[in-house]
Amino acid sequence: MTDKSAPLLEMRSITKEFPGVKALDNVTFDLHEGEFHALVGENGAGKSTLMKVLSGVYPVGEYTGEFAVHGEVQQYQKIADAEAAGIAIIFQELSLVKELTVGENIFLGREPARFGVINRTELYQRAAELLSDLNMEIDPRLEVGNLGIGQQQLVEIAKALSQDAKILVLDEPTAALTDAEVETLFHILEKLKARGVGMIYISHKLEEVFRMSDRITVLRDGNTVGTYPTAELDKDKVIALMVGREVGDIFPEVTHEFGETIMEIRNLTVYDPDHPDKKLVDNVSFSVKKGEVLGVSGLMGAGRSELLMAIFGAWRGKSSGEVFIEGKKVDINSPRSAIHNGIGFVTEDRKRFGLILDQTIQDNSTLACLEQVSGKFVTHRSKERVAAKEVMGKLKVKANSPMTVTGTLSGGNQQKVVLGKWLLTKPKVLFLDEPTRGIDVGAKQEIYAEINNLAKEDLAIVMVSSELPEVLGLADRIVVLHEGHMMGEFFRDEASPESVMAAATGHASGTGKQASGA
Repeated sequence: MTDKSAPLLEMRSITKEFPGVKALDNVTFDLHEGEFHALVGENGAGKSTLMKVLSGVYPVGEYTGEFAVHGEVQQYQKIADAEAAGIAIIFQELSLVKELTVGENIFLGREPARFGVINRTELYQRAAELLSDLNMEIDPRLEVGNLGIGQQQLVEIAKALSQDAKILVLDEPTAALTDAEVETLFHILEKLKARGVGMIYISHKLEEVFRMSDRITVLRDGNTVGTYPTAELDKDKVIALMVGREVGDIFPEVTHEFGETIMEIRNLTVYDPDHPDKKLVDNVSFSVKKGEVLGVSGLMGAGRSELLMAIFGAWRGKSSGEVFIEGKKVDINSPRSAIHNGIGFVTEDRKRFGLILDQTIQDNSTLACLEQVSGKFVTHRSKERVAAKEVMGKLKVKANSPMTVTGTLSGGNQQKVVLGKWLLTKPKVLFLDEPTRGIDVGAKQEIYAEINNLAKEDLAIVMVSSELPEVLGLADRIVVLHEGHMMGEFFRDEASPESVMAAATGHASGTGKQASGA
């Protein structure tokens, strides 16, 4: 019989092993009705693995220990068993089918039907009601592929809420959301909390953890460090518990010495591929010098990623403008020509565009520089191995060998492999689009230190980031976009959160006019 007096969820002595790795080691965790319980730790700490045990991704028999819902021990054979028990999990990687409509995705596998025929009127009516609760003004008949990443995330949440979940697990749910969408999400979660839904919140954004959570559980290296009332902790204490050491200033001290201008962009305009007359970037010009970190800031939809993709020759729509490398005008019409002209690009979505997840570290590391490790007809595997080891050593990639499958690595280590892949091409200019998205604070610090080191080695870096402290902490100079227009340009000692955000929201900056001649 179900014990309603017990915690909503108890996970006891959960141990999960992979070949050569103990991902979870006697982990304990519990959750109460109406509680917002944050689960934090560095990438690779075991957070997602623990949630995969809870959600039936790893069925009973593939782990040791047990967990109970309302005192009743659960033994799930498949994900559907967990869903039937009222457990809904929203993974960092969305599980939507982009060719289906919003409504079809929300009720996929649970469509209202009569005599085997789907009742689409009821399906879309119920979907519209859910979307209304999310304050999303969107037609449930739209294909998901036509939505932005932020809206897709909210559709994923609507899908989970449609299952009447008792336990809702959110794994980095705000990574791709705008500030307004985050506020909408938090309003929804507060309502769910008031209804008694227990929520497990995984996030590297500690400000969100402290804003929303009642308790915080910290995992480190597959072990439970401890569970604490949120009120008893602060950000520094949580970081110290996560990484096992006290953490000082998260951003490295910047002492870059600039060389000559290495890349100049003149009058770049980028058009929407689906609406050829719509400008996503409008007449933007800037330059970057050797040894300089140039930050590109702006709100979602400002045109930051489109700017980089067009320069790199990867934009599928029309663009115009001029690119100069070391004072020479170059024609870049494909990523291959960008690479040949000395540009590397760590893309925003590493799993779609940066890596082949089912291939090894070795194979991924040399993807962009195969010519350097190949003979006339075949690739030299020994040279590939040396190159991959160079990446692993330089960037401190945590893996057993270069033959480790990249998809088994933590997010932070995957990001290091992507960065290493481009460093092997020996670029003159490196584009970094959201270089620390979805990775933990310890891995972030390592990436920040490497960015600083690369600048000291005379590499020119152009970095897009949605995290304003990251831009302010790393960039020597910041250009700010608003709806495709360049609204300001700031040197490090001139930039402040207020001035950059004012430009990002469309308020022109006098400082930017002064800096544009730099």
